[in-house]
Amino acid sequence: MRHEKAARLLDLARMLAGSAEGMTLDEMARALEVGRRTAERMRDAVWAAFPQMEVVEDPPTRRFRIPAGLDGLFQTPTAEELAALRTAADSYRASGAEGRASSLYALERKLLSALRGAARRKVAPDVEALVQAETIAVHAGPRPYEDVTALAAIRTAIKGLSALSFRYEGGSTPGRTREVTPLGILFARSNYLVALEGEDPRPRSWRLDRMQDLRVLDRPAPPPEDFSLQAFADESFGIYHGAVEDVFLRIRPDRAEDALRWRFHATQTVRPEPDGSVTVAFRAAGMLELAWHLFTWGDGVEIVAPASLRQIMVEELRRALSVHDKAADLSGTLPLP
Repeated sequence: MRHEKAARLLDLARMLAGSAEGMTLDEMARALEVGRRTAERMRDAVWAAFPQMEVVEDPPTRRFRIPAGLDGLFQTPTAEELAALRTAADSYRASGAEGRASSLYALERKLLSALRGAARRKVAPDVEALVQAETIAVHAGPRPYEDVTALAAIRTAIKGLSALSFRYEGGSTPGRTREVTPLGILFARSNYLVALEGEDPRPRSWRLDRMQDLRVLDRPAPPPEDFSLQAFADESFGIYHGAVEDVFLRIRPDRAEDALRWRFHATQTVRPEPDGSVTVAFRAAGMLELAWHLFTWGDGVEIVAPASLRQIMVEELRRALSVHDKAADLSGTLPLP
């Protein structure tokens, strides 16, 4: 128990050393999942151990931080942390995300090079043992396009609050040059730039693999103050945005356990029913992508609402059935591959 308390105090010290603006007592309490009074006692204990802690007045509150950081003695990563970093990098590389994989491999090298010789020799065998004992299941699907030069240009524009120009080989006018206010990047099966174009206040998504000749412009283009990339992503089931619908699904009892562990949407409400089924409710756009996903549940899911989603599902099933029915009829006359 005493060791656990010391570890918690060190966690708080790391938070205070890693925060440029400092943390309030309420933020400490939320981060540590303790009450405000406990957070106050923990702050005082850290302050006694690290007297360089300073107070930043931020009326009506006060913030606390350790401005010079912590000595390397307190920052040695564990084998589990380094193994998790390596696994994340391997996962990115396996999925085709070479740019992000390279960044994590570089971070791993920096962490290892910062370790003292004895600490590095002690942790390295454990890291390799953990990495060898854990592997990544690579799922079927498209590999995301991730050009390092394109990502660098987008990130430079975002950090500099600058406009971005590119030629887009998609949409209704392929080859047209766009000038946009970049808002962020959505990483998915295909990667997208989210940006504003012209006077249209609605964010739009552009696929990175269809963008050419990216240039950061010498023109300020700050994002709207109230924009949240996470909120934008949460509006849709997938990437495509449209009218937001109230979705209500019923999962059969034999798939209930799967549904209770499944995350359909960030806003979902999941409720077990007396008959053993599970109901799932959320608000989202992107009904076509949702229908594609629900198809993988087979007859384990019933679309209760909206009617538009049921209709899309029926149309997609009929289209697939017509193709495969026709193929079945011809199978007796066509040579097998």
